[in-house]
Amino acid sequence: MKELIDIDNEIFKCNLCSNMVEKFPNSKTVSIGKNNKIVVLGEAPANNGWRKSGVAWYDINHKLLPSGVILQKLLDIINIKLEDIYFLEAIKCYPKDRKYLNKCTHNCRVFLSRQLDIIKPKVVLALGDAATRSILDIKYSKFSDVVGKRYSVGDYIVIPIYHPSPISPMSYKGNIEIFKSLGDVL
Repeated sequence: MKELIDIDNEIFKCNLCSNMVEKFPNSKTVSIGKNNKIVVLGEAPANNGWRKSGVAWYDINHKLLPSGVILQKLLDIINIKLEDIYFLEAIKCYPKDRKYLNKCTHNCRVFLSRQLDIIKPKVVLALGDAATRSILDIKYSKFSDVVGKRYSVGDYIVIPIYHPSPISPMSYKGNIEIFKSLGDVL
């Protein structure tokens, strides 16, 4: 999609966060799948994954990362392959420090909105608190208060989910019912 490539070119030239991030070293910030019904929205490019390998969810040796393994198990519930979904990051570059997350998220929001306008998903699954805050303008005290709830944003539904990281006890079991309920939206 030429429009997504054009946005990537703008992202590559952007300097709003230059002192806070390491530039995304790859030529694209969207992992394009065959199915635009679901977009998975992450926080920022994984240091040991997409950032270095050029492929979302895989390391430099083309091995599926542990988070990708868990996400694939969840996607199996709805008979979708990881490679078939679209994947975006809320922050387009790699923040040097977590204290920059809010500022970087704010600066990247226009790019994210434009990418979603082009992709036209039915559902955006926001992985974790930072990704959720990047796309939803709501206040909440605990992330668990919003997990699994559905929020209309424009023409799509945002559903916050627990990040599929193996260090999170909720990464798989906390998301099972959410994925089982996706059938009515898709």
